Amino acid sequence: MSVAQVVVVAIAIGLCALDGFDVLAISFAAPGIAREWGIDRAALGVVLSMELIGMMLGSVLVGAVADRSGRRSTVLGCLMVMALGMAMTSGVRSIVALCAWRVVTGLGVGGMIPTLNALATEFSSARRRDLCVALMSSGYPLGVIIGGSVAALLLRSSDWRAVFGFGALVTAAMIPLLLWRVPESVSWLCQRQPRHALQRLNRTLTRLGYATVAALPLATPTRRAPLSAIFGRELRVTTLLTTLTYFLQITTFYFVVKWVPKLVVDLGFAAASAAGVLVWANVGGAAGGAVLGLLAPRAGVKALTITLMLASALMLAVFGAGWTSLPQLSLVCALTGFCTNGAVVGLFAILARCYPTATRATGTGFAIGVGRGGAVLAPIVGGLLFRAGHSLQFVALVMGMGSLLAAVALALLRVEPASRAVSESA
Repeated sequence: MSVAQVVVVAIAIGLCALDGFDVLAISFAAPGIAREWGIDRAALGVVLSMELIGMMLGSVLVGAVADRSGRRSTVLGCLMVMALGMAMTSGVRSIVALCAWRVVTGLGVGGMIPTLNALATEFSSARRRDLCVALMSSGYPLGVIIGGSVAALLLRSSDWRAVFGFGALVTAAMIPLLLWRVPESVSWLCQRQPRHALQRLNRTLTRLGYATVAALPLATPTRRAPLSAIFGRELRVTTLLTTLTYFLQITTFYFVVKWVPKLVVDLGFAAASAAGVLVWANVGGAAGGAVLGLLAPRAGVKALTITLMLASALMLAVFGAGWTSLPQLSLVCALTGFCTNGAVVGLFAILARCYPTATRATGTGFAIGVGRGGAVLAPIVGGLLFRAGHSLQFVALVMGMGSLLAAVALALLRVEPASRAVSESA
């Protein structure tokens, strides 16, 4: 990989980190929101799910846009939407306005994630592809770690709105960096061949440090729209199984990341300490993704992901035992994050293998978008179970079943070896 390719992957990691902070900002702010407007756990669960609804729509709809219009322009549009949503959230004065702007922010975040997956896949070499996709996905918890540390400082001196103001500034700052250092994907230009494709392709090759070409390669004609193509005979089963697996695993994952701050406060700790515990959960998550990426070439990404899913279900049971010591609680959350997010990262690497260039962002976006229904349901179901009087242990066991069932679904999915899966875009 050339230095320019490494830079693009590094920027993709940073953008995914930005996604992580923008999504989890509402979790950092949750204790303050509940206190200011006096809402109970069930109502707070609905608020926590609003941006996830936007993400679900954005992943499905914008993923198809990325396959038609290009990776670079799609990421740029998503950044603009995210910056607007975060800025407007920082000035809301009602629950309705808060929910509306979180949906808008979610649209941008939802479209960004599958596009970044395609971007990291297509700018990496065949040999390093699993690692690059895993590192890109690990940017998500890194954003929570860094953003959570900043949020903890902001919450000591300001109210919860400052968290969203900070997010808006950082999101806007990424726009010029994207325009400066990220060209359009070579694989996408060769596959779609838009107007002036040869000139654009040669500009990208030059920026990446490779020789230019005299003509475009012969592209395989795509008769179907990307969204219908992923339900064709070749990809139908893949699409259904990847979507189901993601839905189940993300249900467990989002129960942890959405409810940890409120549960920590309910255990008697300060809101700033709650943000710190969530940071530790994401330290574990980042470590889990990095370890999976390093081990995948040797152990196999599918086997590692299934192992982490089974471990996720176990750690939810441990988490539900309840802890009165902040260091112990932080350690348990870090291990839980290692397993839950490591499995999600593994799914991103698997999605990158399952779809060719012409449908990569669409297939990934559909699996993530529809699968994110689990993310929408997780905080709501958790809130309803708590309101019904169930203990943390019972609720954690129920929500941990998502990972267990995801492991079963993934075991049924056929995943191509890395060398074969990437040959069409290497």
